[in-house]
Amino acid sequence: MGKNAGETGIVKITVIAVGKIKEKFYTDAIAEYSKRLSRYCRLEVIQVADEKTPDGASEERQIKEKEGSRILAQIKDGAYVIALAVQGTMLSSEQLASKLNKLGLDGQSQIVLIIGGSLGLSDEVLKRADYHLSFSPMTFPHQLMRVILLEQIYRSYRIISGEPYHK
Repeated sequence: MGKNAGETGIVKITVIAVGKIKEKFYTDAIAEYSKRLSRYCRLEVIQVADEKTPDGASEERQIKEKEGSRILAQIKDGAYVIALAVQGTMLSSEQLASKLNKLGLDGQSQIVLIIGGSLGLSDEVLKRADYHLSFSPMTFPHQLMRVILLEQIYRSYRIISGEPYHK
């Protein structure tokens, strides 16, 4: 019989995000989902500084590289990295739950999810990622994306545990 993540040791989920959350309603939602997730996994949210974005697009690559270096410095060796990227694979909530569950069953105890800044992720971060996940071809504010991501991780663990969730 297979072991679940709970039997092999609790999975650590790390969300690395560029930029600070300024709005209280976002920080409240993040705190709520963090609290809910505490019964399913060890959650860590790491914020790395964003770069000021000038009006000219000529510096975009340099900005992404600076933010990317800060992100990469936070990733531990052996972690399974999922980068949120518009060009990534779109999954249903059930498919994301299945992916997270399989990683846990395969003994992956450290999962890192990365949310880039307003310009996206550097090529180096995308190369380091084991998987590229897209929530939509639409653009979302990165502060809101943190809330959406945490909600989907919470929903995934509810699905994995066979607990009811809102459809």
